[in-house]
Order: sequence, then C-alpha cells, then structure tokens
Amino acid sequence: MKFHHARNIHQQITNLTQNQTNIANGSKFITECNVKISENGRNGNVNAAETIFNKMSQKNIVTWTAMLVVYAKNGQIINARKLFDKMPERTTATYNAMISGYIRNGCNARKFHLAEELYREVPCEFRDPVCSNALMNGYLKIGETNEALRVFENVGESKRDVVSWSAVVVGLCRDGRIGYARKLFDRMPERNVVSWSAMIDGYMEKGLFENGFGFFLEMRREGVVEVNSTTMTIMIKGCGNCGGVKDGMQIHGLVSRLGFEFVDAAYEVFERMPEKDLISWTAMIRRFVTDGRMGKPVELFDTLKEKDDFVWTVLISGFVSNEEYEEALCWYVRMNREGCKPNPLTISSVLAASASLVALNEGLQIHSHVLKMNLEYDLSIQNSLISFYAKCGNVTDAYKIFVDVVELNVVSNNSVINGFTQNGFGEEALNMYKRMQNESLEPNRVTFLAVLSACTHAGLIEEGRNLFDTMKSRYRNEPDADHYACMVDLLGRAGLLDEANDLIRSITVKPHSGVWGALLAASSAHLRLDLAKLAAQHITKLEPANATPYVVLSNLYSAAGQKIEGDLVRNTKNLKGIKKSPGCSWITIKDKLHLFLAGDQSHMNIEEIKAIILTIDKGMQWLYYCEL
Repeated sequence: MKFHHARNIHQQITNLTQNQTNIANGSKFITECNVKISENGRNGNVNAAETIFNKMSQKNIVTWTAMLVVYAKNGQIINARKLFDKMPERTTATYNAMISGYIRNGCNARKFHLAEELYREVPCEFRDPVCSNALMNGYLKIGETNEALRVFENVGESKRDVVSWSAVVVGLCRDGRIGYARKLFDRMPERNVVSWSAMIDGYMEKGLFENGFGFFLEMRREGVVEVNSTTMTIMIKGCGNCGGVKDGMQIHGLVSRLGFEFVDAAYEVFERMPEKDLISWTAMIRRFVTDGRMGKPVELFDTLKEKDDFVWTVLISGFVSNEEYEEALCWYVRMNREGCKPNPLTISSVLAASASLVALNEGLQIHSHVLKMNLEYDLSIQNSLISFYAKCGNVTDAYKIFVDVVELNVVSNNSVINGFTQNGFGEEALNMYKRMQNESLEPNRVTFLAVLSACTHAGLIEEGRNLFDTMKSRYRNEPDADHYACMVDLLGRAGLLDEANDLIRSITVKPHSGVWGALLAASSAHLRLDLAKLAAQHITKLEPANATPYVVLSNLYSAAGQKIEGDLVRNTKNLKGIKKSPGCSWITIKDKLHLFLAGDQSHMNIEEIKAIILTIDKGMQWLYYCEL
C-alpha cells in the first residue's frame, strides 16, 4: 500500500516536471502544482502535497498559502506555523489561513492566545472580516462569549460583515442574554437567516413564545430573508414547548401551508396563545395589513385594550399602502381624539394620504399639528411635507420646506425635483439635480426618473440623452423599465419614433406596459400606424383588459382612411367586453369633496352643473371666434 502511494506521488511529480519542461510559460506549471497541492491536502495526502511543494523550483504566494492550508486542515499546526514564518511574503489569505488553523486545531487557551496574537500582528491593509470572524467563532465554540464580544467590539464597523454580527447574536442567544442580542440585532446593517433564527430561538428558549412568534412574523413581513428548515424547526419546537399549539401535526400543517395561506395559519396560532402582548397583537395586525385585508386589522385593533403609537401607525399606514386614503385620515383624527400622540412615521403616512387625495386643507391641518408638536425639523416629516405641497401644486411652499432642511439627503432632493417636474418646471428640476451633484449627493434611480421626466415635459432631448448615459456610465445604475419609458416618451414627443423603437429593442429588462404606452401615444400623435400596431399588440398581451390600445388604434385607422380596419378593432374590443375606465375628477368646495365621473348623471346638482358647463363652453367659443 505504501509502495503504491509512493509510486502515485512519483507519477504526479514526473507529470508535473514534464509539463515544466514542455511549457515555456512557467506560470502554468506553477498553477498546476498549486492545484495538485490543494487536491492532495483535501484528500489527506500531506506527504504528497509536501513532496510537490519541495520539488518546485519556483513558487508564488498561492503555492505557499496552499501548503499552509494543507498543514492547517490536516492538524499539523506546528508545521503550518514554521512554513508561515518562512514565507517570503504574506497576504490576507495567508494570515486568514494561519489564524483559522489555530482556531480549528485548538480548544485550549494557548492556541487561542497564539491566534489572537497573530491577529493583532495583521497589517491594517490585510485585515478583513474573515480574520476576526474566525477568532470570534473560535471563542464562541468553547463558550467564551465575552471574549468573542471583545473581539467584535474592537473590530471597526468597516471590518464587520453579516457573519460577524450573526456570530455574536447567536452566541448571546445561546447564553440566554436575549436583551443584549436584540440590541445588536437592531443595529445590524444586514441580517441573514442565521441571525433571525437565532433571535427566534432565543425567545423560545426563554419561554417568550409571543415574542418569538412575533419575530417570526416580522421576518416574513420584511420578506428580505427567506425562512429555512432551521427556522421552522425552531418554531415547531418552540410552539410545542410553550404550549402555543398542542397538536404537533397542526404545527406541521402550518409549516407546510406557509405561502398564500400564511396569514390565516398565523392567525390560528395567534388565537391559541394563552397570553398575548402588544408586540404579538401589532405583528398580527401588520400581517393582515400587508395582505391587503383591512377589515380584520380593524377588528383586532378595536379588540386591543391598550394601544401605543406604533400599533396606530401600523393601521394608518396600512390604509395608505392599500390606497384607502380617506380612511387613513379618519383614523388619524380618531388617534388624536383618543389622546395618542402620533410619531413621525404616522405624520409621514397621513401626509402621503393627503398628497394622494390632493387634499390641501387636510395637509395644512397636519402641518399645523406638526408645528404644535415641534416636529417641523424631523427629516422624514420635512421630506413628506415637500412631497405633499408639490403634489398639491404648491411648489413655492415645497421649496421653502426644502430650504429649511438642515441635513439634506437624496430623498429631500428627489422630493423637490419631483415637485418641480410634476408642476412643469423642467429647468428648475434640472438645476436642482446639478446642485445635488455639486453638494456631492449621489443621485439614485428615483432621481434619474424625476429628471428624465423633467426633460420629457420640457422637450430637452440632448439633456435627457446625456442623463440616461450618465446614469449607466458614471453612477453604474442600470436603468429599469420606468427609465426606458421616460426615454421612449422623450424621443416620441420629439418625433424620433424609430430611435424610440430601437431603444425598446435594446432593453435588457422586460418592457412593461408603460414603455409600450409611451410608444403608442407618440405613434398616435405622429400618425405612425405601423409602430402603433406594434405597441398595441404588446399592451394587449400585458394588460388584456386595457381599452386604450383598441381606442387609439381604431382612431388611427379612421384617420388613415381605413374605416373597415378601425371598425374591426372596435368590434374586437366590444366582443371581449372591454370598456374604457371613465374619466374622474374631484374638487373641494367649502370643505366638501365633489366627485365627477364622465357620463355620470347621478350628482344631486347635475342640472346646475350642465348649465354652468354650457355657459363656459359658449364663452370659450366666443373667445375663439374673436381671435379669428
């Protein structure tokens, strides 16, 4: 057996030596040797790896590191250190390999002392999270959580990654220090399934089932991190231990049904909880809100005896996210009447509702409330106020708020740029974009969408092209379908329809109906029946119930003198039962909202409205003929 093994090593050396002779480029030979050293190390053939290493007349840093890893992974930590000390140069990888080797091969204080001593010797330019993570995990492995925390706290923010944070959260949860773990968890810039699962397990182990389940719901609501089998095992074990659900099969059924039925399943477990705290109530209300069913959250909310500002905000923001803006404002009034002080997130939500309704009076009252609560300098509220005033057409007040912002961020700039754009001040929007660049604030996708839209409405073709290119080349922001829709609209309005069509063909993402809608509108304006047909075909595939492509196409056929084709398109629309949504407008007069729908005759003052419209129409005709 030993003879066979020796012969195998000899054969490897012979093959590699022949390659060295035959290959002029020595780097290829070194690469092949490095691969063989690593392969032998993984298979436990340390002698073979060592022989290849010793026979090599030329070695690079990868060779030395590969051999070091072989020694370390095969328990020969003394040989690894001897080799490390002989290395002509070192890199991040070599330091990481040596430190990891100490940790892997030792469960005593001396080995950890050597590892930490070496860690302190690592030059700043070579330090990365791998070094500190290895050291922390080593301490956690032997139950020295405080030592792991010491390493973690001594590492700068830039040298921590999600593994670093997760490691200490896991360690603290295992020690039962759930409060400390939660503080660190809340500080995490990025979370993974390990940290979420550790927190859930920590609560469950402490018997805090409601908190654990609430945390689980929060994890699902955020949707950034997917649950895995470990998370679900923790949930099953926790529910069983705490008596939240007695039948293990029911819990298993809950796990298997996670998905569209998750809310109902979660509610089933929620109802079986013997005791519920505000966190679990809030989590359940939030989950129903996210699902879009606002009846159940209201029912739960009314059942809740003690309510804080957070649960009020969850409900109010839920109405806003589900486009029930009037309800959001009504609940805000109720919140104040019941003596609960709104927080900045509540204010931002109701300002968004007021903006969506273009309800200037309601927004002004909320702004007055902001001043009374001394929240006028809260950045999130300032940004919401800018957006509110801009959407209500009051650009002057929007800009006044913007000027008062002490710490401008990209959201503040985006809000005011959008405001200028929406109200037809294209040049001002572009000037704000330039000012933003001068202040070293990096624009994001929303910024570019706003300024491209400004260029579209102002007819600034070259500026739009330059911005679109800058977005990709300078800021490495790949345009999405909305940015392409803006560019198609810009080019289309200028009559550059072929260029617009070519741009659509070049899109790497799938164009949505807005992209094709922009081309359809431009084709209609410039009587390009060929491109209108192309755009209409795509829109009908994406939105089968959309009547617009049928109406536009039939009108274009009629304008082109192709009455038969126009009638055919109209008949197709009618046969499919597709109807165009009626136009809608509203106005507030003396604090009363009046809603108007095209073709609607049900308004209580319809006769007066008709008479006024007739008077206005006659006046407009008279002015027209006077100008002639």
